Amino acid sequence: MFITPAFAQAAAPAPGAGDLFTMLVPMALIMVVFYFLLIRPQQKRLKQHQEMMSNVRRGDTIVTSGGLVGKVSRVTDDNEVLVDIAENVQVRVVKSAISDVRVKGEPVKSEASAKPAKK
Repeated sequence: MFITPAFAQAAAPAPGAGDLFTMLVPMALIMVVFYFLLIRPQQKRLKQHQEMMSNVRRGDTIVTSGGLVGKVSRVTDDNEVLVDIAENVQVRVVKSAISDVRVKGEPVKSEASAKPAKK
């Protein structure tokens, strides 16, 4: 009818190198997964977008981040382009607002090659 005496539990082991190692390995694995699944693809996409913005030429059909679709009539400077969105309607657009280049324009032809040859 008496309660049996409780046995004393062993003291917790002191934190050592084994505990540190078991904590760092999962953290390192998580960092590697984040790098390959999130960071690296985002950097690659950003690099492609910057390259696309720097290669915008006259005659390209673009889509802005606001949803406007138009044809580039002139590249005014390194940061802006002049876009035709309708007949006699031109808009200045910052290059960073360009989200997609749909159709690449043809290179500008010279005056001599633009005239039809006479037969």
